[in-house]
Amino acid sequence: MNARTYKKLIAKQLNQDFKSAVEIVEIPLPVPAGNQLLIQNKFAGINGGFDTLICRGDVPYVNLIPPFDLGVEAVGEVVAMGENVKDFQIGDAVVTTARGGGYREYQVIDANLAVRVRQATPELLTLMPTGVSALVALEQVGEMKSNEVVLVTAAAGGTGHIAVQLAKLAGNYVIGTCSSEAKAELLKELGCDRVINYRTEDLNQVLKQEYPNGINVIFDCVGKQVFDTCVENLAIRGRLVVIGFISEYAKTPEQITQPRIYHQLLWKAASVRGFLMSNYQEYMTEARDRLFNLFYSGKLKVAIDQTQFNGIESIPAAVEHLLSGKNCGKVVVRF
Repeated sequence: MNARTYKKLIAKQLNQDFKSAVEIVEIPLPVPAGNQLLIQNKFAGINGGFDTLICRGDVPYVNLIPPFDLGVEAVGEVVAMGENVKDFQIGDAVVTTARGGGYREYQVIDANLAVRVRQATPELLTLMPTGVSALVALEQVGEMKSNEVVLVTAAAGGTGHIAVQLAKLAGNYVIGTCSSEAKAELLKELGCDRVINYRTEDLNQVLKQEYPNGINVIFDCVGKQVFDTCVENLAIRGRLVVIGFISEYAKTPEQITQPRIYHQLLWKAASVRGFLMSNYQEYMTEARDRLFNLFYSGKLKVAIDQTQFNGIESIPAAVEHLLSGKNCGKVVVRF
């Protein structure tokens, strides 16, 4: 190891768009303390929505004052460690999901926050924390069972394509929405029973005509008009899980005036539930282990977006690519 300094991306100021908020800084390589690991990041996962909201100061549970570090999930290799670390060796591949640990070439982290994996491959970034979120959201919040009709919006995205497969593995009929032919092809390969390309078909019309009894579980990451359509098409005792609202991440929230949501929910005994992984931490370890097993045994496919983003400099472009909706699968940056 010969590097003396390394680069990382920080938010230097709060700003409406990610690119204007961030800058690259070069700082000395840290020395790990007694129970810490120094990790050289190989790949980082892009969370365009969260990144944009945090750079605006719009994440209610995080009050960060610039400058602050960015990025969450990363996979890399242990290059140095403190004298008290027992469970790791130099060269071990590890995944980390500490906020601020992703968009940087190296990171120092407490050894108990790193998870050893077989290889430092980008696929793992789709399983942690993205896939873990999908699993916990569907099971704990969506109360997904078998033989139900499950709808996943933005189904070809990083979280969506995992949710589709988990719903199928649980024995459900799965509908996935997407915005292009390439995404539709991916969803068919993953076993989606009905793919709705909302650029060529009307989502509301399809749901009303083909699923007159409504949808049992909805996993929505899109928001806006799609959310309204989802609420309207819930089945009796249907559950709509709000995972995010990508349609509004890059804009100011849309102001709406319409009858309150209970007019639609009460008569069906249906519900709308928000999901945030940090409020479901106790399920994380078991969900992670189960996902890794599904992945390593070939039961779960992981889609990595084919667009190449290399180096710290490419992160703003990667965030933009994700928010534009062009991605197929998880967007990652290589270091």
